[in-house]
Amino acid sequence: IDEEGVCSACRFSYEKYHVIDWSERERQLEQLLDQHRRNDGTWDVVVPGSGGKDSAYVAHQLKAKYGMHPLTITWAPFRYTDIGYQNYLNFVDSGFSNLLGYPNGHIHRKLTRLSFEEIGDAFIPFGYGQQGYAFHIALQFGIKLVFYGENGEAEYGGETKNNYKSHMPLEDWAALYFKGTNVDELVEFGLKHKDYFTTDDFDPSDLTFYRPPSVEALEGNGIQMHWYSYYHRWVPQENYYYC
Repeated sequence: IDEEGVCSACRFSYEKYHVIDWSERERQLEQLLDQHRRNDGTWDVVVPGSGGKDSAYVAHQLKAKYGMHPLTITWAPFRYTDIGYQNYLNFVDSGFSNLLGYPNGHIHRKLTRLSFEEIGDAFIPFGYGQQGYAFHIALQFGIKLVFYGENGEAEYGGETKNNYKSHMPLEDWAALYFKGTNVDELVEFGLKHKDYFTTDDFDPSDLTFYRPPSVEALEGNGIQMHWYSYYHRWVPQENYYYC
């Protein structure tokens, strides 16, 4: 909230409709995609998606409008609802290759409880995987481009430092995506302070997808993440109508 009592999301919304040159942003997008597009029968972009309107919109736009070859990946929710799983199946059945990743349910429950008790947000372990899994898959398949939907800090209110960047800098992930911590710090705290959390609950390999690959691995392999909302004006209701 600024000195005039207006929130950052409202300020950014004004700029979306009155300041930003979306034609220029799309030109930048086309230039970026031209650098990564493959026509050799392999995937050229990873799109994390749940089957909801936003990720489905991004994946379909990249494929149908820009001629990309997306590999979609899904980090499973804590529990699927019937309609949520049907949306996921509808998304895949509409024409997308997809990898669905499930974490070890036992340690996932423990991490969720720990996050709720100590940080006040049970969703954090899901957020770890939602970010980390996509980049592990990109690294595994030699895909250098990862496309997320929107910059939530800009769109819905929050830290404004990256409002005019096409991506979230790696150094900001812990503070802005992970509530200031990471899975290793969370595990260390649990082992020290919670009698329900022990080394018998997990193998170190179970934590792999909760961490993004190292900065050295990402930068060394030229892997980039981008927000689609940087290149196209982001209107969630319009994404719904599009889907």
